[in-house]
Parts: sequence; structure tokens; C-alpha cells
Amino acid sequence: MSATSLPLVPALRPSWTATLPRQLVVVLGGVTALALFAQLRVEIGPVPITGQTLPVLLLGFAVGPRLAASTVGAYLAVAIAGAPIFSGGAAGWSTMTGATGGYLVGFLVAAVLVGFLAERGWHRDAGTVAAGMVIGNLVIYAIGLLWLKSVLSVDWATTISAGLTPFLVGDALKVAIAVALLPAVARHADGPR
Repeated sequence: MSATSLPLVPALRPSWTATLPRQLVVVLGGVTALALFAQLRVEIGPVPITGQTLPVLLLGFAVGPRLAASTVGAYLAVAIAGAPIFSGGAAGWSTMTGATGGYLVGFLVAAVLVGFLAERGWHRDAGTVAAGMVIGNLVIYAIGLLWLKSVLSVDWATTISAGLTPFLVGDALKVAIAVALLPAVARHADGPR
């Protein structure tokens, strides 16, 4: 097999076969990454631009759908319970039911979806990884925009200009960074074989 035909990431070991300590390390590391990347933000309106989609998409591809769901779910649960780890140090149920709630729910769905795609061979090359991550972003946008429109009670043009357009360039950059970082993140998350 030539180097050009090797997978971008080695075949995923099913996350449920990892030891419990290894799973806990991944969940704690992922929650920490999501919390830190939430603080990388630019206030632009009702929904800030944050760095969170980068670890969300990396998690799905690096550890698969189950462990990615556990990680993003733990992040959401800890923040809802009161830890100030949402963007800008926000916490609590009011953040989940506010303008950003749909994007947060979208993170969970996208992490599971890209993990599912990785388990089905989308980890094989940079093109399919990038395509999977774009699909993950589209899921985040779809849920986030529907939620945002409902919360703000505005028309679609306003919703799209507030909740989609400002994010496109940054999310494209985050996908490129995630594709480049994925092999190292996957090796670190999986541990020794």
C-alpha cells in the first residue's frame, strides 16, 4: 500500500472498547477543550463566533459517535448545572434556551454524525474528512438557525444574516485546521494499541 492510499486516520477502534480510565480522560479532555474554545469568541450579535466547532468536529472523527456524544453531552450537562464554561463564562439553563441553544444542541448532533461517518470509512482521506466536517457544520447551522429564528421571532433574512453569514469564513478555516490536526488528535485520543 502506498503512502498516498493510507487513511488520514487509522481505522477507529470502537470507543466502547476503550478502558474506562481512557474514556474518562477523553471526556475530561474534550470538555476542557470545548470550554476553552468557547472562550475564543467574537461578539457579533445574538450568537457569538466561537472556536467550539473545531473540537466538536475533531471529537467525532477522533473517537467515534458514542464517546463524542458522551463528551459533548457532559460539556452541556456541566454547563447547564452551573459551571461557567459556555461562551463568555455563561452557564445554566437560560443559555440553553436562549439564542445559542440550537447551536449547542447542534454540537451534540454534529459530533455524533461525524463520528458515525468516520466509523463508515470517511476517515480515509482529507477530502472525505473535510466533507464530513462540512456536513457536521451544516447540521449545526440547521439546528442553530431554526432555534434562533424561533427565539428571536424574526424573518429568515434576519436569521441568516445573524446566525449564518458571519460564521462561514471562520468555519471553513476551522475545518481546514481540524483536517490538519486530526491524525495527531486521533492518535492521542486512542492511546496505544
